[in-house]
Amino acid sequence: MRRVGESGMATIKDIAEKAGVSIATVSRVLNNDPLLSVSDGTKKRIFEAAEEFSYKKRTKRKKELPKITLVHWYTEEEELNDLYYMSIRLGIEKRCEQQGLKIVKLFHSQMEELMQENIQGMIAIGKFSEREIGLFETITKNIVFVDYSPNEDIFDAVVVDFEKVTMKVIDHLIEKEHQKIGYIGGRETFKDQTSEIEDPRERAFIKYIKEKELFCEKYIYTGQFSVNDGYLLMKQAIEEQQDQLPTAFFVGNDAMAIGCLRALHECEIPVPERVNIIGVNDLSISQYLSPALSTVKVYTGLMGETAVDLLMERFLGRNVAKKVILSTKLNIRKSSF
Repeated sequence: MRRVGESGMATIKDIAEKAGVSIATVSRVLNNDPLLSVSDGTKKRIFEAAEEFSYKKRTKRKKELPKITLVHWYTEEEELNDLYYMSIRLGIEKRCEQQGLKIVKLFHSQMEELMQENIQGMIAIGKFSEREIGLFETITKNIVFVDYSPNEDIFDAVVVDFEKVTMKVIDHLIEKEHQKIGYIGGRETFKDQTSEIEDPRERAFIKYIKEKELFCEKYIYTGQFSVNDGYLLMKQAIEEQQDQLPTAFFVGNDAMAIGCLRALHECEIPVPERVNIIGVNDLSISQYLSPALSTVKVYTGLMGETAVDLLMERFLGRNVAKKVILSTKLNIRKSSF
């Protein structure tokens, strides 16, 4: 008598011998091959032999989806002060849910946990130093950056062309016959304090306003991208410029623009009759401000969704870096003409 393997698990060959048929016939019967023509008696012998050997037909395992991590350069508290990044994160989470992807969310304060996870892919929201990126590469080669493109020859990235955004706003203000145009914006630093990050909006503003021969250095104010700094910088501009206060300000993000509106309101300076304000991002709350904020719509949710799509392409075999630049739209509301 043929002995079944020591594990007790029979092979198709064992079943074929017991049923008195070929191995191929057993395989086709167990896999319900519709093109196979055998008698019910033959099928019965195969099924009984399989049952006797406690044979369990091997089915293909459902391919296990890769595990990815979302690394946020902000802390949870900082994210609440800049809803731009929150909106990107929510877009990522939405797409991961649609794709059935398991996602591990880590804020910057949790970075040390990266090494403890079995990660196949990473989406990095925000701006990271060379040292931090080097750490990421030791964990996975499948990395997509959102709102930052450290090396477009190596890494996938989803970004907005803030230089084009800035030119779009300045062109609109000039078309509305503004001659004194100010800028209120922020500057950022890598979390490991290795260097300050040059902001493309400030750089583009200075370059383009010079080309239009409207540059005035004293009309440029910079701080942090927060409501409070927007408020303080506008108060400073009001005190310093007095009657020479610009008739329009391009503000680096909506959070700062909210602070600017509050400062102008406290000083009883009418918006937009005396000062026009245009922000960037078009946060969900922007349309509910008083006055409703004119701003450049950045499709933050789509940025997050696109990042997940890029990562899925990597898993499917794409090995050429791809940089996606999403369009924007200028939404004029009540804070400007």
